[in-house]
Amino acid sequence: MRPYILAETNWKALKDSPVDLVVLPWGATEAHNYHLPYGTDVFEADAIAHASGKIAWEAGAKVMILPTIPFGVNTGQSDIYLDINLNPSTQLAILKDIVAVLDRQGISKLLILNSHGGNDFKTMLREIGLQYPDMFFSTCNWFQSMDKSQYFEKAGDHADEMETSIIQFLHPDLVLPLEEAGDGAEKRSKVTGIREGWAWAERRWSMVSEDTGIGDPKLSCAEKGEKFLKDVSQKLAKLMQEIAALDIKDRYE
Repeated sequence: MRPYILAETNWKALKDSPVDLVVLPWGATEAHNYHLPYGTDVFEADAIAHASGKIAWEAGAKVMILPTIPFGVNTGQSDIYLDINLNPSTQLAILKDIVAVLDRQGISKLLILNSHGGNDFKTMLREIGLQYPDMFFSTCNWFQSMDKSQYFEKAGDHADEMETSIIQFLHPDLVLPLEEAGDGAEKRSKVTGIREGWAWAERRWSMVSEDTGIGDPKLSCAEKGEKFLKDVSQKLAKLMQEIAALDIKDRYE
């Protein structure tokens, strides 16, 4: 039993134990090129939340990791077979119910550990924050927490060298041989502002990628994934420790 993971702990251990920070991992269920499992984002969220939670807990932070929510926003992938979509309004409803539980039980801090690029919780937390001004809401994208170029040679953002290396380390039995993977080639928008990154439109996934990947996975290996996960977990553990110790009424310097 790991006391910082809600799914594993029990009422006897928990009923008299204070919690300073609740962490909600949020993933997605979607195709990841030909070679990675649909649960890639969930496996990553579980591993990173649990590893960083362990480090923070052992450093004295009273954190509690909730079960990972396995479905995310996949509106741009509606024609990709069995990519499961939650609309943002559905996510907001789920968040409101979870926050109501935390508020009712006197837990004032929530961190959403996001594991899927299609999820964006900032506007939701702004809205919820108006209803609960005495609580502290935060969100992070673990996949943006480190400089990926220091670990991986090929750029990408979906089923790429990074994600493939991570799943090769975590679940090698679920990864097909890399010669069966697509090359993750991406078609770029014809709109200049979108290509340059200062304008945005949702990617229609079946139009930008033939294999559902973005980024070439062929140089992936488990050793790269292990090192990257270790460093990401250390960084997120520090974030958890800082938020757990934060005085909400004195949060700026």
